[in-house]
Amino acid sequence: MGRADRIGDIDSWKGNPMSAHHLLAEPFTADVQTLTAGRVWSFAALLLAVVGVVIGGSALARPAGRAGRGRAALAAGLVSAVVGGLVVAAAEGGPGTGYGIVGGFAALAAGLVAAVLGGLVLARSRRADRPGASR
Repeated sequence: MGRADRIGDIDSWKGNPMSAHHLLAEPFTADVQTLTAGRVWSFAALLLAVVGVVIGGSALARPAGRAGRGRAALAAGLVSAVVGGLVVAAAEGGPGTGYGIVGGFAALAAGLVAAVLGGLVLARSRRADRPGASR
């Protein structure tokens, strides 16, 4: 009795729903609730972008002299925009495929908003730090 007789013919496995042939031939489709790596990365980047927008917006709403918060908002915005862009670039499918492309675009947009707010805060704090500038 040879090894092929014990395992069986590869063609007999094609009907088995758990065979390697079946798993490799079927495309992966993600449910709405399935947490894939792309969705996790895009969600983390979006969360960071929202934190950056909140920090930048609150620093912009207050009087000048909040350069630390401006740097934080700028850094959070740039990091989230880069991660969101990488998620979008790595996605091989559209919305609903599990690659996180929708969250990636949202993180990219919100990250750019956070970066702009952080830049405005930094520009305003530099203007206020100049000699002769009124606060």
